[in-house]
Amino acid sequence: MRRTIRLFRLFLAERSDPDRFYQALAADSVSQVAEFTLLRDRVVVDLGGGPGHFTREFRSRGASCVLIEPDTAELHARGAPPPGAVRGDGMRLPLADRVADICFSSNVLEHVRDPLAMLDEMIRVTRPGGLVYLAFTNWYSPWGGHEMSPWHYLGARYAQLRYTRRTDEEPKHHVGTTLFPVHVGQMLRAVRSRPEVAVLAALPRYYPRWCQGLIWVPGLRELATWNLLLVLRRRPDPGSAPRPAAAARCASVP
Repeated sequence: MRRTIRLFRLFLAERSDPDRFYQALAADSVSQVAEFTLLRDRVVVDLGGGPGHFTREFRSRGASCVLIEPDTAELHARGAPPPGAVRGDGMRLPLADRVADICFSSNVLEHVRDPLAMLDEMIRVTRPGGLVYLAFTNWYSPWGGHEMSPWHYLGARYAQLRYTRRTDEEPKHHVGTTLFPVHVGQMLRAVRSRPEVAVLAALPRYYPRWCQGLIWVPGLRELATWNLLLVLRRRPDPGSAPRPAAAARCASVP
């Protein structure tokens, strides 16, 4: 519970002190990844990592991490992006097959038009035996409308109009353009249908582990989960031995 309380206190400061919030979130998220796999000397793809908080945290723990971000403004939001950052689309990653030991994405899925295409791409670039870490804010959670929350419960159009009236500004996110409804049940069904991966964990990202039962209650999970975390293991190809990690580290990143 201490971790959950600390994260929610930091969350309240996201707009006023984003660096503090995202540095703390990066440390927490990378620690979650480390529960499932070693980090040192691993090849990590940070998909949609903005200015690079997650990339820097992975690198501080000995991983080789490449940041892929589609938005140039986000890449430079905190000055120069991490060396080696690539501008690329999460639905068409500029990467070879099976190049990554870990493919990581935090709160990006709800911003892509085709979330299942992004899931497919994350699996594609992960080597057999490697890890996919995918976390997103689901639409019916209290923060599903992002800066327009909680008024998205009354409809996307109303939420956008209300935000503009109250602030005299356009919202950063526009539903149907840069923000898309993604649901817990939808993504649970999607990962279960992929024979290439095994689901290691499906749980509310910010809550204590004993809250993971929420995930298995239809309806309630859409409201209460807030942010769904999926951790997947890429299965070995049928009839082939697992690829050594050293071979993955030798693969080139365009």
